[in-house]
Amino acid sequence: MADSDFPGWHGTTIIGIRKGDEVVVAGDGQVSLGQTVIKGTARKVRRLSPGGQDVVCGFAGSTADAFTLLERLEAKLEATPGQLQRAAVELAKDWRTDKYLQKLEAMLIVTDGKELLIITGAGDVLEPEHGIAAIGSGGNYALAAARAMIEGDMGAEEIARKAMAIAADICVYTNGNLTVERIAR
Repeated sequence: MADSDFPGWHGTTIIGIRKGDEVVVAGDGQVSLGQTVIKGTARKVRRLSPGGQDVVCGFAGSTADAFTLLERLEAKLEATPGQLQRAAVELAKDWRTDKYLQKLEAMLIVTDGKELLIITGAGDVLEPEHGIAAIGSGGNYALAAARAMIEGDMGAEEIARKAMAIAADICVYTNGNLTVERIAR
């Protein structure tokens, strides 16, 4: 099978929401290959603890690629303790300029409870507006749903869960099997 014939991995929706003193990152568990669900219970949101820091990260894209990036992020965090944005920028620089890393297909949402960032392979480190970050195939659906709810009385986790449920109802590459990690500022 030629690479152009390969159906490709699809899937996932990751959302990060900051509201008040609470930051939540939630992700679904679906991994699809073409039109087939390969796994429904993947864990795409993880807690990192480089040098005693508490960082939550969610990823969309190739799992192997994402793990490579998470390892690199941990190393950057150890080199720049307590400076998530600086570590993220250093990772994005490497990702953009290193020939090996350039081939990696993934995106990350990271937070230390103070900052909420999206890191892309294009060299972007984005601090999202409205305290909501979303990536993956259902990311725009979850983002729109969360934006509609952010001004109400719900907390970050409740908004994340409802936004993910809406995304799972719309996006065929997203399911309702959630992993949710919460971090306080």
